[in-house]
Amino acid sequence: MSGLASRADRARGLCLPLGGLLVAEAAARISGLDSTTLAAPSAIAGAGARAALDGSLFAATAQTLGAAFAGLVIGVVLGLAAGIAFGLVRPLDRLMEVTVELIRPVPPVAIIPILIIVSGLGFRTEVTTVAFACIWPALILSRSAVRGVEPRLIEVSRALRLSPLARIGKIIMPSILPNIVVAVRLSVGFALIVAITVEMTANPVGLGYAMIEAQQALDPALMLAVLLWIGGIGWALNALLLLLAARVMGAAARQAPSP
Repeated sequence: MSGLASRADRARGLCLPLGGLLVAEAAARISGLDSTTLAAPSAIAGAGARAALDGSLFAATAQTLGAAFAGLVIGVVLGLAAGIAFGLVRPLDRLMEVTVELIRPVPPVAIIPILIIVSGLGFRTEVTTVAFACIWPALILSRSAVRGVEPRLIEVSRALRLSPLARIGKIIMPSILPNIVVAVRLSVGFALIVAITVEMTANPVGLGYAMIEAQQALDPALMLAVLLWIGGIGWALNALLLLLAARVMGAAARQAPSP
């Protein structure tokens, strides 16, 4: 019964967006919409289908996801390493606290001009900007989680004379795994947002640049089709992460806080 109720709730959740599409399509047809900024849902669907059939949509998607995932991996790994180190070594945490709090509020897009000077326009600038954005969720959540690890577990690891690496692998990582899941989910969203932003300004490829090209060509249907495609990718990535977390972690996945 719970499964049927869940599916019924999801079906009801589709009513609003589907109803909105129907209203928008009817309004566009009644008004004879001819705009350089708006398009009817049917026109948006047609533009997206044409972009998919000629391969341009999937090529742009591959470019965006490639840069986003490269930056995501770099940022999450660096953030986790720093967060675990800060959580375990309090003097190091106090030493780095002011530096972290000064750098963390800087918007990722604000470092794009600096990266263009250093690396020029292109893939490296995009990956570095994405990595900068993804470091902070992993660092903050892992540091907080390490501080919350049961002290008796740390005492047991010391009594067993585990090395620092063994202590991290056998005690720390299993204890903070739910928080790592949340950090990755947050970072995936940031990675996609930042990658597309960089493509609009500093790396003329991918889905971000596809939207800019559609805008310059005064093709609102294609521009909105790409925008909806990006939203669909974000939704699919989040659903995939939830599924993988449930498979890998089992009951612990349900204990992970929602971002």
